[in-house]
Amino acid sequence: MLEEIFAGISKNPFDDIKVFDENYSNEMVIIKDIPLYSVCEHHLMPFIGVAHIAYIPSDEGKILGLSKIARVLDTISKKPQLQERLCSQFAEVIEKATNAKGVCVIAEAEHLCMTMRGIRKPGAKTVTSVFRGCLETDAQLKNEALSLITMRESKR
Repeated sequence: MLEEIFAGISKNPFDDIKVFDENYSNEMVIIKDIPLYSVCEHHLMPFIGVAHIAYIPSDEGKILGLSKIARVLDTISKKPQLQERLCSQFAEVIEKATNAKGVCVIAEAEHLCMTMRGIRKPGAKTVTSVFRGCLETDAQLKNEALSLITMRESKR
């Protein structure tokens, strides 16, 4: 069980990457609500939530296989971790693998160290974010990413 929970300790997240050269693709790519499970390195208790990622491919059109993005998140989260560092590492891998013009990572998680002990506030969520490149510097692109990430599904 512990080998599975901490499988990311000895794994390089870049090993999970599959990059495709799609020269026509320079539009924003967003994957929302990727399940996230990790263990707080301070208390060795789980935190559970979702991550959202947006990136704008480079002019070379390097894009990632969608399932590979989720695999990268799994690798980064399967070790004692801080949510803040997890966001930063996730953004760094995507940015370096694709030479993306911009990257945004947002994570929302409930930390069981706040639910089961100490302050005991079940349901409280910690939200962390990282913005890089044009998604950090261009307010219009940043707002577009945030709007699409926070947009909820329409009822069908």
